[in-house]
Amino acid sequence: MGKAIDRASKEVLAEMVRLTQRQGLKGAAGGWKDFLQCHDKKGSGLSDPIRRSRELLVDFLQTFTKEQQKVFNKIIRRNNDHNAMKQFKDFAHLESPKQRLVRLTMEHPKYTKEFCFPFYDEGWVTTHLGEFFEAMKSETMLAIDCEMALCEDGTEAVVKVCVVDQDLQVKLDQLVNPMKPVADYRTNITGIDSKDLEGVTCSLADIQKSLKKLLSHGTILVGHSLYNDLRAVKVDHLRVIDTVCIFKFVDLPNFSPSLNTLCKVVLGFPVRNDGEPHNCLNDAQAAMKLVLAKLEHGYEDLIVTTDVEMPRCDSAKLLLHNIPVEIPAQELHLLFPGDDDVTIESATKQRVESYTTCAVFRSPVQADKAFDKVNGNLTKDSAGRLQKSVSLKLGSGKTTQLYVRKMTNDPDVSKMLRDENAEPLQQQAIDGNGSKRLKTCSYPCDHVKEIEKLREDLRRREEEIFNLQKALAQVKSICDRELPC
Repeated sequence: MGKAIDRASKEVLAEMVRLTQRQGLKGAAGGWKDFLQCHDKKGSGLSDPIRRSRELLVDFLQTFTKEQQKVFNKIIRRNNDHNAMKQFKDFAHLESPKQRLVRLTMEHPKYTKEFCFPFYDEGWVTTHLGEFFEAMKSETMLAIDCEMALCEDGTEAVVKVCVVDQDLQVKLDQLVNPMKPVADYRTNITGIDSKDLEGVTCSLADIQKSLKKLLSHGTILVGHSLYNDLRAVKVDHLRVIDTVCIFKFVDLPNFSPSLNTLCKVVLGFPVRNDGEPHNCLNDAQAAMKLVLAKLEHGYEDLIVTTDVEMPRCDSAKLLLHNIPVEIPAQELHLLFPGDDDVTIESATKQRVESYTTCAVFRSPVQADKAFDKVNGNLTKDSAGRLQKSVSLKLGSGKTTQLYVRKMTNDPDVSKMLRDENAEPLQQQAIDGNGSKRLKTCSYPCDHVKEIEKLREDLRRREEEIFNLQKALAQVKSICDRELPC
């Protein structure tokens, strides 16, 4: 084990030392700071490992037991595989069309953030590429999708896993027993209830064994927001194609469409109709169809949206905040019933009580109208932006509280006046003695109508500008394809 540490780069060694700090691990000489005080007293206050010599980092890591060094060796091997994957792009003559999509996924900004898994933690498994250059030649593709339930301990657990091959044939279609009490099966989303899992003995460990067999010898794993599925099954696999990462939209480089929206745009039909729960098998097949369509369509062409418009700016979003951490982002769609094109951005939930995300709409006009339709008490935040305190009834029947807020300042005077619960607007006035006092403003009815008219006119103009920009982008994309010179 010590030989692997001896050969590791200083950056990897420093990251392993940081891992021991985060997890409170100690070797024969204690923790990192204890080791420094005994072996390098000079400047011992500089505890950042990267600022220490490589030799000192190696000496510290070798004070750990053989079992602990197995974890270090796992990290080193995984880092070497990651580096080899990144460097493989230099061998252009060996890159297949499918491998190019793997590279597009790795080069996407989401990859570094979302595909960084704690594979060294207990319960995680890693797949092995084997002989690297042989593995890179593999053309086998599999697509995966998972459904999750909320457990009573506040964690999420897999309740179903489906895997299909590139011919859309089923390789795995399995219900999974969470092996602990479930608080919410999220039946309206997963399509699974407690009766479905009666008598099911398959565990997460069984699923991991099946996946390791399926993903051997360089198999490419496909999925939509695939990082969520890999976290769910606790499997770290390197050769991946994420449909969120491989499609580029006109003037929308960082947009992450939902699977349903992406299928509408690329395939011409949705995965599911309004109000239907997810179908794990259908979603896995849809992800594979998207990759096959990408291989046929080309790599660099920008997707021009026609039937489905995409959001272009923050004004086409609503901020959702103070969301209890146990509420899955998928259920936030319930805030906007009947609006199938709204996308809920993915949010990394830290170990806190609540989290924040955004609902993304086709245009600022649609976002504005959606805010008006949301039922809740209208207030303003500290920056003067309108928000609503909302009671959301979940699929389980439970009710939770959260806030829906506009992204920009928008003093909606007419709505404040119409709201029976709103306090009267106040402004400073100067009385006859020259001193300042507060007085209530009551706008004449004609002024209210005028304000409403102006706001509606502004909405129409915003929509016209949005459509013109979209049309211009479409023309530009066509010109770039047909007139490359």
